[in-house]
Amino acid sequence: MTKSTIRLSLVLLEIIVALGLRVGLANFGLGTVAGIFGGMGAGVIVVKSYQTLSQQNLKPNQTGRKFGQAMVGLSIGFAIADSNLMAASSRLPLFIFLTVFMLLCGSGIGYFYSRISHTSLLNAMLATVPGGVATMSGIAAEYNRNVSLVAMVQTLRITSVILIIPLIAGLSDVAVEKSAFSRNDYLVNHEPIYVILLILAIIAAWLGVKIASKLHIPAASFFGTLIAGIAFNYGLSHIYFLSNINFTLPQSISLFGQILLGITVGEAWSNSCGININQKNVIYAFVSVAMTIGSGFIAATLATWLTSWDWLTCMLVTAPGGSTEMILVALALDHNPEIVTVAHSVRLMALNLSLPLWLFLFRYWEKRGLHQILRKH
Repeated sequence: MTKSTIRLSLVLLEIIVALGLRVGLANFGLGTVAGIFGGMGAGVIVVKSYQTLSQQNLKPNQTGRKFGQAMVGLSIGFAIADSNLMAASSRLPLFIFLTVFMLLCGSGIGYFYSRISHTSLLNAMLATVPGGVATMSGIAAEYNRNVSLVAMVQTLRITSVILIIPLIAGLSDVAVEKSAFSRNDYLVNHEPIYVILLILAIIAAWLGVKIASKLHIPAASFFGTLIAGIAFNYGLSHIYFLSNINFTLPQSISLFGQILLGITVGEAWSNSCGININQKNVIYAFVSVAMTIGSGFIAATLATWLTSWDWLTCMLVTAPGGSTEMILVALALDHNPEIVTVAHSVRLMALNLSLPLWLFLFRYWEKRGLHQILRKH
């Protein structure tokens, strides 16, 4: 079998396992975010089994994550199309302030982590700054750093936040939707007009990704389809002979998007435990992740002082998890998804635009620290 055939077979197996896990997890109060957890479990189970049987490592499936982001982005775009995004955008200065605060906290945590773990400053910064697993691991590989360590800490952070947020929602006054797996909710309507509109929506999503990629927008697969979903839904409401049609995407698109996102996190877990990872590394990683989550709580507290938003909204806005995952959780909880979308869009843009500067500073501080050590000796 070719590598592509093996990869496709594993993805199909992961989806089947994830669907089974999703049905079971939905009964434990995880609601519509159960697909993410099902995907995470499937990614770990299938990849670990493959690695054990074949004695070969398997690279994380970045194509699967892009497809997952595209599906979730389109679903979220349709869901928030009628929301007051302009009102959320008026808080742009606050979102920038919170982003800078989180980046500064991440830098301080990275410095502390480098000291306690005795790892290089650049390794520590790449591991602790709230970015994506793939992005930070890719940079670590480019600069010949400890990819396993960076991937482990980043994956641990994202996983912890995804687990904690629904718990916070369950302890708050917000009711978490408990959804049973109903087959009818996930079927595609076979009416001709619906099928035509669905095809047009998919084409619009594809164009959105292409345009976002050309413009070098971060996470183009997600934000391209997000904008396409908003624009498509808005356009339908202004076409006279289509304005009375209640067109919504089948829930299966969001479900499979969640599963694919979860699978990539699970695969990252399976691939992050390399030969350089030991018990001390794991303990130090938990310490840094706890500090990062703590900085998110502090940022959320600042947001509650500066706005009239409730605590859960502020926590979703400042949560140091993956942008796609946090927006999806906000949508699943039906808790101000438009505010969370704008906030995480600003943070993702700021992080990616400032990344070259941060890398320059990290490398400069690392070299300066090395020169001081050499002088002492």
